[in-house]
This record gives sequence, structure tokens and C-alpha cells, in this order.
Amino acid sequence: MNQETDEQVRVRAILDRRPGAFEALVRDYQKLCWHIVYRMVGQDDAPDLCQETFLRVHRLLHQFRFECPLKAWIGRIAYTIALRHLERRRAAPTSYLDDEVEGAIEPPSDEASDLDAIADRQHADRLREAVAALPAVPRTLVTLYHLEELPIPEIATITGMNEGTIKSHLFRARASLRDSLRRRGVNEP
Repeated sequence: MNQETDEQVRVRAILDRRPGAFEALVRDYQKLCWHIVYRMVGQDDAPDLCQETFLRVHRLLHQFRFECPLKAWIGRIAYTIALRHLERRRAAPTSYLDDEVEGAIEPPSDEASDLDAIADRQHADRLREAVAALPAVPRTLVTLYHLEELPIPEIATITGMNEGTIKSHLFRARASLRDSLRRRGVNEP
């Protein structure tokens, strides 16, 4: 007897049009979608593109074959929509960080002295600025790997890049962040 996975049960509930099933999926994956889209296109277009992502997820869910995690499949749709949006606009990607991510980057300072807390906030501010200055793809990869804590294979599924390319982007992004922080007067820990 073949036991259904949680993802299969969830998808079946949505396809069977059970009340609240799709809304629960949106709640569970909206942060991931927001991180991907927002990093690539900026604040002005992100809400519409996130909505477009979930409309596409709803429309295509019957085609999902469980060959990858549902999270990666949804992330891939968000990434593709944002990438196509940038291609249509032929515009340079913008640099934005939302408040939620800023808090995720900022180190906790409740145990530090007041001077240490100020230094930590300044360091976090400079780090946010440096991340925001990265181009869209490396910024998105840094977000997925370090903030969303997704493994490289899952990021590969989302972006369609091979794992070596992702590792290379992350390596160069970290080097760029180190250089940027040094120029801003921040020493490495």
C-alpha cells in the first residue's frame, strides 16, 4: 500500500477544492515567494508578481509531479515570473531589502553592552547596504541560501542553474560583500 506524503495530501486537497487548502499553501509559501520576487524586481512590482505567482501555481498545480519539493516548484515559478518581468522591462534590477529580512540579518544585541549594540547595528546596516548593492541574481541566491536556508540542490531547482554555477555565484557574492564591507570600514568578525 502506497502511503501519501504530506505534500501529496496537500495538493490533493487543493485539487479537490477543499475550503482553505489553497489559502494555507499561500500562507506557507508567501515569504519564500516574496524573498525571491522582491530581491529581483523591487518593491513596486513585487506584490503583483507574487500574486501572479500564486495564480500560476493554482492554474498549474494539476501538473505538479512531485519530482522535487513543492517549495522548490513554487520558488521556480516565482523566479521565472520575476526573471521574465525583468526581461520584458529590460530594466536594471533594483536593490531593496524588506524589514523582515533586515531583522533576520541583524545580530541579536540584548546580551551586548550598549556600545556593542550600536556597533552591531552599524555592522548590520552596512551588511544590508552591501547585499542590496549586489545584482539581482546573486542577491537572490544569497537570500535563498543564507536567509531561507535552502540547500543548493533546491536552489538549483528553483533557478534552473546547475549547482556549480550557484556555488560560484555565492562565492563571488561573498567576496564582493567582504570587499564592500571593508570599503565601508567594517572588519570581518
